[in-house]
Amino acid sequence: MERREVLKWPAVAGAAGALALGPVSFADAAADAGRGAGDSRTRKVSGRLPPGAPDYVYVPVEVPPGVREIAVSYTYDRPAVPDGTVGNACDIGIFDERGTAPGGAGFRGWSGGARTEFFLRADDATPGYLPGPVRPGRWHIALGPYTLAPQGLAYEITVTLRYGPPGQTTALVYPPERARGRGRAWYRGDSHLHSVHSDGGRTPAEIAALARAAGLDFVNTSEHNTTSSHRAWDGLWGDDLLILTGEEITTRTGHVVAMGTDPGAFIDWRYRARDHTFGRYARAIRRAGGLVIPAHPHATCIGCGWQFGLADADAVEVWNGPHTPDDDIALAEWDGMLAAHTRGERAGWLPAVGHSDAHRDPDVVGLPQTVVLADDLSRRALQDGIRAGRVWIAESAAVDLSFSVSGPRGEHAGIGERLALPGTTPVAVRLTVSGAPGCTVTLHTDQGVLHTAPLPPSGSGTVDWSTAPDRAAYVRAEIRHPATTDGLPGRPAALTNPVFLGRG
Repeated sequence: MERREVLKWPAVAGAAGALALGPVSFADAAADAGRGAGDSRTRKVSGRLPPGAPDYVYVPVEVPPGVREIAVSYTYDRPAVPDGTVGNACDIGIFDERGTAPGGAGFRGWSGGARTEFFLRADDATPGYLPGPVRPGRWHIALGPYTLAPQGLAYEITVTLRYGPPGQTTALVYPPERARGRGRAWYRGDSHLHSVHSDGGRTPAEIAALARAAGLDFVNTSEHNTTSSHRAWDGLWGDDLLILTGEEITTRTGHVVAMGTDPGAFIDWRYRARDHTFGRYARAIRRAGGLVIPAHPHATCIGCGWQFGLADADAVEVWNGPHTPDDDIALAEWDGMLAAHTRGERAGWLPAVGHSDAHRDPDVVGLPQTVVLADDLSRRALQDGIRAGRVWIAESAAVDLSFSVSGPRGEHAGIGERLALPGTTPVAVRLTVSGAPGCTVTLHTDQGVLHTAPLPPSGSGTVDWSTAPDRAAYVRAEIRHPATTDGLPGRPAALTNPVFLGRG
């Protein structure tokens, strides 16, 4: 049996609009309740989404009693389009009988455009989807037409219900919030990674092995719009590797890493910047124990650039994967925010972090990595360190540094701290680096770059510089490789958050 929906409506104004179609109905409940194990029923529904379709189109599915498993597959056309015109791309996910309300309990999985089929049942589910009972009621398949060709998008969805005993949902085992660690120390981590649970090509086991090989102390799960990977790390953590749970909330107007949210805590993504609702979702991240970290704010992929502003952020990702010009734009924007803070134009300052955003080979886990000074290797201690800005970023564990500013009477401040001395007091800036052969150090202030020094050929050395609070409201360091493109700086080997000078 097939049913076809031809949809026509004017362009949807406003934000992440949504439309629900007529329901896909199977046989009546009384007949289906008597079906035995191994029986199945399949329905197909097809339709066309015109240009101007809402961001999300919901296809209701009436699920009768006695269903053990629901399986879904879909296809859509990809007509030729003129040069410079986007073609068709359509995401998919599912909500159960509890409904599609934003942030509600009905969420059961999302694979975006990474898969053309999925299943779920009590004891198992396709990566990206949450195992659990298939209860009777009105479920909803969610289509997300990410881009639409001028011709529109023709789709076909196949829904199969398989009958039988419901099965058992196993107890979920989540990573612990603490690893052994080294007490108060600098810990290296990568908080933006993707596995097979969204659009990555690696399993959690492969990521854990690569994280250890990269010298990381912690990672954060950050799958696109799903928490299914939170349960997938059993046996992969240890005294040497802390695994935090999170999500990359992937909206149509920017992505945000929720770092270290409570295991199983789902944060919705179905909104745009023009909805003016991001503050509510940022608060939801924090209620779930996480940090709000806008990702790749100046990335050029469709929907990737950050349009929500940074007022609700806890930190910002200024280095995403192999360094590219959009990272330098993010870095320059962040530096301007630091200067605005020192002028009293911004109440607080926003720490900078870096993550690999690694998906598959040849992406390098831990390129870059965020190095955090924390009291121990735990979720809360790492988050406290990041909020305080006790952070620097490295291209690999081969790079190490220390950076501090001291006063004439032994006063001292490190990364993320303030050396509160009068404006004319002379202060000594010291940067010690290892593992950066061929690199050059630049010291940045609210007045720009005020000191440049090459490192020795070995890549290990110390750079000293003198200034005063009335000449530099802050100082931060960058260590960069030689430039390879005219007009662009070399890629960084490391960069630090600032040390602030003066009484503020």
